[in-house]
Order: sequence, then structure tokens, then C-alpha cells
Amino acid sequence: MADRNIVIEVENLHKEFSVDESGKGFWGSIKALFHRRKRIVHAVDGVDFKIERGEFVGYVGENGAGKSTTIKMLTGILVPTSGVARVNGIVPYEERQKNAMNIGVVFGQRTQLWWDLPVRESFEMLRVIFRVPLDEFTATMKRLNQALDLEPLLTMPVRKLSLGQRMRCDIAASLLHRPDVLFLDEPTIGLDVIAKENIRTFLAEINREHGTTIILTTHDMNDIEQLCGRLIILDQGKTVFDGETAALKSKFGSDKLIEVEFHDVAGIGDRLEKIDGVTLIRKEGHKLWLRYANGSDGIGGLIGDMAKEYQLKDLSIKEPSVESIIRTIYQKRVALPKHENGED
Repeated sequence: MADRNIVIEVENLHKEFSVDESGKGFWGSIKALFHRRKRIVHAVDGVDFKIERGEFVGYVGENGAGKSTTIKMLTGILVPTSGVARVNGIVPYEERQKNAMNIGVVFGQRTQLWWDLPVRESFEMLRVIFRVPLDEFTATMKRLNQALDLEPLLTMPVRKLSLGQRMRCDIAASLLHRPDVLFLDEPTIGLDVIAKENIRTFLAEINREHGTTIILTTHDMNDIEQLCGRLIILDQGKTVFDGETAALKSKFGSDKLIEVEFHDVAGIGDRLEKIDGVTLIRKEGHKLWLRYANGSDGIGGLIGDMAKEYQLKDLSIKEPSVESIIRTIYQKRVALPKHENGED
């Protein structure tokens, strides 16, 4: 019996593309006109995951990792080469229209609004397309207007909107039919700090208050850290991590950055570097910046030892960011264990 709490289910999903290879140099290009060589690109290579109702999941990876390709298969835009994808029990590419009625989609670099029409008319057309009753549409628009400050934009043609304004309108358009699932592909790309914060606040609200399941692909790690309780990391079409965002830090972000100020620093840097796990990064006046590879004793032991031996004036500890951890993963191509909902 299927688990009704599972909203999205992906099993051994593959997507391959055939790419023409041009020859090298002038004669290689001429030869390629008559004898084309093709190369198979594995954009998504055996991805598996399940997402429960109400989860806010970050789906991240480098360019070409397979993020957008996965989203396009889940929305029915692309057909997998093999494997299975289901959204609310529907196979998206087999029942595109039925799937579209239950999901909202925002692609950061494309709009679903009509370019030359005022925003209000685009919303009205979407109401008709999704068969939203007028009273429900009015109530939804009131809520979206309050959250996203849409009123000043409704009479403007879409082509005259700034990127931040258009993104607010695109997010509203994706929610007019009150979908259970929202796919967001780079929704804050190119936005200023204030616009990003407004959109983050709104997304957190609809996830918390309405239980909307949200899948977010982004290169902005602030989006991930502020919004996503769970993180799925792709590398070259494969899943390399699937678990709680906090677990990523605890398991793979053990190094701490310590900024410490002493009353007297004479010779301290040399002595600290002799402590196991401590690396002196920078020294400026009475301040030292240290990297500490957290050992079995923990960072508390190190701080206690420093306080006993030296006169501390000030001290701060910074956790590694999700961005720095993911960057390390890609730089080292570390094979991380897969997780199921944060468990080994």
C-alpha cells in the first residue's frame, strides 16, 4: 500500500542526451558535416529520493549536475530515459495536464506571464486555465497581494517589470490554483538583498502555514541555510548526499574558524600551532585567526586550555557555511554516504 504522506517519489531516474561532436580545426569541421559523431551525456544518472508532504527541500549542485533536468521530468516537460518519477501518485510525463493542476513551477530565467499584458490580465488568464472559482481566486489574490505587495504591479505590462518585481509576480502566478507542490528553479537569481529576503519570508510562511511541499534549486546558499530543512546534493547526475541540512554541517563541517584577541601575542602563534588540529591562518596586531579541526575533545577543551595559559581579550567561533562544505565536496570529489531522511 502506497504511503499517502509521500508526495514525490523518484526511483532509479535516468536522463540521457545525445550531443553532436564537432571536429577539431577546419578540416575536422568539414568532415563532421558528412560524418557526425555523437556523444551520450548522462544528465541524471540513477537518482533516488522520496519527499514527504510539507517538506522544504534544497536540491543543489554545480552547473550541469542534473538539477533542472530532474525538475523538468517531475513537471512533465521532459520524459526520462528510464526509471520512474511520481508526483502525488501521478507520472508527470504521462498525465501532464493532471499533474499541472496540482503543482506550481517557477523558473528563475523564464516567465509564465504574458509579456505585453498587464499583470492582472495574466493572472485572470491563469485563473481560467486552471479553472479556479472566482471567490477562491479573489481570496488567494488578497493573501498573495498582502505577502508580496502586488497591488502597484497589477496594471503594469510584464515587460516593464524589474527582475525582482517579475519574480514576485511569477511566484504569485504559480500559487493561484493553490498547488500542493511548488518547484522553484533559481527563484532569487539576480535579485537584490531586500527582494530576496521578502521572497524567502513568504516561502517560509506558505510552507509553515499551508503545508506546501517546496523543492528549491539554487546557487545561493543563503536560500538553503534559511529555508531548507533537508538537502539533496547532486554531482554529475548522481546523488552524493541526502539528509538534514544540519546533519551536513555536523558530519562534514567539523572545522571551526576561531577569531581570538589576546592582551599579549608574543610567541603565542608559534605555540598554538603546535597544538594538534590548530592551524594559524592570519595574524593582525593582537588578533589571531585559527582553523581548528574539531577532535574528540571538542573545541571547548581548546578554548579552556587557551584561557588557562593566555590572557584572552575577545573570542568568537564561526561554523562552516553550507556553501563552504559543498565547495569542499566538489573540489575533493568526496564520495559521501547516501542518507534517507537524514539517517544512515
